[in-house]
Amino acid sequence: MANLKEIRNRISSVSSTMQITSAMKMVSAAKLKKAQDAITAMRPYSDKLTELLQSLSATLEGDSGSKFATQRDVNKVLIVAITSNRGLCGAFNSNIVKEVTRLTNDVYANKEVSYIAIGKKANDAFKRSEKIIANNSDVFDDLTFDNVAEIAQDLMDKFVSGEYDKIELVYNRFKNAATQIVMTEQFLPIVPVEAEAEASANLDYVFEPSKLEIVEQLIPKSLKTQLYKAIRDSFASEHGARMTAMHKATDNATELRDQLKLTYNKARQAAITNEILEIVGGAEALNN
Repeated sequence: MANLKEIRNRISSVSSTMQITSAMKMVSAAKLKKAQDAITAMRPYSDKLTELLQSLSATLEGDSGSKFATQRDVNKVLIVAITSNRGLCGAFNSNIVKEVTRLTNDVYANKEVSYIAIGKKANDAFKRSEKIIANNSDVFDDLTFDNVAEIAQDLMDKFVSGEYDKIELVYNRFKNAATQIVMTEQFLPIVPVEAEAEASANLDYVFEPSKLEIVEQLIPKSLKTQLYKAIRDSFASEHGARMTAMHKATDNATELRDQLKLTYNKARQAAITNEILEIVGGAEALNN
């Protein structure tokens, strides 16, 4: 039977851990509400803007206005891996690392692949590969559209200049607090609109100013919004994953503490019984 002092120390340690995980769960729950409201309000606008711009840019094929939709032979690929700056959120970060690794080894096995990290965990995972060209983890210190827009503009410049033929975003899409969906989303070139959607969108619109001017102004804004939405999705997913992970950790710590208390009580009872037996045995020896 374990020493009583050792068991007491373990109970104290587990209780402290339980208090920490419980506090982290409550903090993540509070942050999740705000992050969830932000992405829920933004998603319809972003999706509709992307759909409109895809349809509009398809009508300008071959024009200078469709430079972001130019399809080239894919030789150089840039993957933007969006993770968190902190851990303790279950498989949230490892799922992104696994998906980026799968894309590199399977989908783009014969291509030249580079990475941009948004989140310290992505930077830590890929910094040894010498394929990482930038680390924008500080964007989470002040997550605003303007800060994300600078990253998106850099990505657009790299694509237009021909430095990369394709740019992919890999991030966690927020579904609910317990579920995050790993997404691989093509950022550039712009994904051509589906044939059926294009036909339904081919209505007799009057454009003012011209289609070309609208595309030149709105496509960069749409791409910046797309990246901002992906980072916002990841941000909300992070807090949901951490809240769930800390909830499970708290439950496990509670169960372990209860088991240790039971073990402690059994050990204490056994020690008392032994003392009683020793006293009785000593009394009997004196009487004899």
